[in-house]
Amino acid sequence: MSSERRKRINVSLMIPFLVIALVFGVLIWQKYQASLEVPQKPQVQQPDGKRKAVLFFVADGTRLAREARDLEACDGTAACAKLVLDELFNGPVSNLDGALPESAALKGVRIEGDMAVVDLSRSFSDDMESGSSAEMLAVYSIVDTVCANFPQIAKVRLTIDGQDQVVLSHLDLSEPLTPDYSLEQQPEQEDGAQASPPSVPGTKKGQP
Repeated sequence: MSSERRKRINVSLMIPFLVIALVFGVLIWQKYQASLEVPQKPQVQQPDGKRKAVLFFVADGTRLAREARDLEACDGTAACAKLVLDELFNGPVSNLDGALPESAALKGVRIEGDMAVVDLSRSFSDDMESGSSAEMLAVYSIVDTVCANFPQIAKVRLTIDGQDQVVLSHLDLSEPLTPDYSLEQQPEQEDGAQASPPSVPGTKKGQP
């Protein structure tokens, strides 16, 4: 077989692989671009039954930031809230950072009136990064994600393996928490000074 013929065969074999790689590259880019288009009114059902939600991740290591996500159709507030939080636990697809320990797992979600009870694995507390700022960002990434996507939910209680008297190193989670969207703000800093971490959020309910 001549070298010219072998080259033609090699080129013909490479074309399908290049096409497949191009298709996957386009799909990944589209998902990344969609994540940057944060909806003003999350959880709006699309004609195909899917929903668009907002998830709260970490930007600059100091504050929460929103990322949009398209979700499959769901039925019922508890099931839909679990679907949203599953995406949060899967991590960001943009250039944001995850707020939760990588080992943490979502065990379940139930709705009690205007409160969502979110049960987490023990590793959420055991493997939490040290520092009050890390705890606040992790906790409120969950609370803000739930309340921003479900206006009928006013507060969130976090439990660990079903236990509701949870106290982290710096935060007491024994009582339900209301969202704090002020953690999205860029921390103020003086000229030449480094940005300080966000202060301990209060319990005043914010607006998404």
